[in-house]
Amino acid sequence: MAHSWWEIRVLCDPALEDIIFWRLEMFGCQGSVSQMKSNSCLMSAYLPEEKAGLLDLAALSLWLRQDALCAGLPLPAMQWDLIEEEDWGTTWKQHWQPQEIGDRFLVYPAWLPIPSNPDRLILRLDPGVAFGTGAHATTQLCLESLEMRLGFDDKKYVLADIGCGSGILSIGAVLLGATKVYALDTDPLAVRSTISNRQLNRVNPQQLVSELGSIDRLKELVDEPLDGFMCNILAEVIIDLIPQFTEISKPTTWAVLSGILVDQAKPIADTLEQNGWIVATLWKRQDWCCFNIRRS
Repeated sequence: MAHSWWEIRVLCDPALEDIIFWRLEMFGCQGSVSQMKSNSCLMSAYLPEEKAGLLDLAALSLWLRQDALCAGLPLPAMQWDLIEEEDWGTTWKQHWQPQEIGDRFLVYPAWLPIPSNPDRLILRLDPGVAFGTGAHATTQLCLESLEMRLGFDDKKYVLADIGCGSGILSIGAVLLGATKVYALDTDPLAVRSTISNRQLNRVNPQQLVSELGSIDRLKELVDEPLDGFMCNILAEVIIDLIPQFTEISKPTTWAVLSGILVDQAKPIADTLEQNGWIVATLWKRQDWCCFNIRRS
């Protein structure tokens, strides 16, 4: 059955791009693109029709205006229209191109022919089921953090990706050599997206297990403590999860946490310290940060 999608367009000051990207992502938009128009930034984002009504979209428009007022920047202009699923896929194909991330990854649209002799790890994604394409700073920081952790020894790493979205981090970890990854999300569409991209990258289902749920479901799935965690989700959710990490961690367990605005870093750091974690590094990009942590 064909579905309709909201196409949300926001014309804004370029300085607002990051906060609007974050606001659209938190609203539930499944993929967004941006382009410069004269001295302004035009952002387009997509959301299944059943996920939002007209009042929800009007509220989103107010949030964006309030964000701009708080930042002392010109007010953005927001419009929305319904489009068919086929039109959405076509729009994505026009905007989304291969993207190098870190030293080892090339995130690659599914419809393009794969290079014959790639010098990077090809991570293929289909934006038709996109919840994360690597365009956002938080995703890039997480993939770069994984590059520092995986692929340098023969150790068998068992990891968990909580809030997996498109599965981009889970698949990236497998490509880097992780033995097994548990990918969980509370949104059924995200689980479906991860499974689809798992198949696209020819990853064995036994190596990447995608399930509906969060850390409670993860505790039911694992037989022993994990080697590492990945969480690229809301800071508020991460704070709630941190105390639960201990039950399925070992003394050598590490984690990569992102989706965190720079001004949210202190409460995250305080909660980590209270629960026996050490911040090994804190990476920043634009208005976002990524925690690389380990057990104390």
